[in-house]
Amino acid sequence: MKANKIALGVLGAIATGAVLGILFAPAKGADTRKKILRKGNNYADDLKDKFENISETLKSNYEKMFHEGKSKLDNLKNELKNSSI
Repeated sequence: MKANKIALGVLGAIATGAVLGILFAPAKGADTRKKILRKGNNYADDLKDKFENISETLKSNYEKMFHEGKSKLDNLKNELKNSSI
């Protein structure tokens, strides 16, 4: 967990540096705003992709646990049914 926090901090610092570099670059305001918008869209797309990956992983894990639990429950039912005969 600590490594994740460090990686997130490094990414945040890089993003902040990039925004500050764009803001203080000798370019027209319109060009700077376009660059910031492009970067923001890129970060949003990356975040969306990561969220989708996490969502798919969670869904997959849930389905796996559900099917395993259902299988164990069915086995237990069969054992109880067979033992009462």
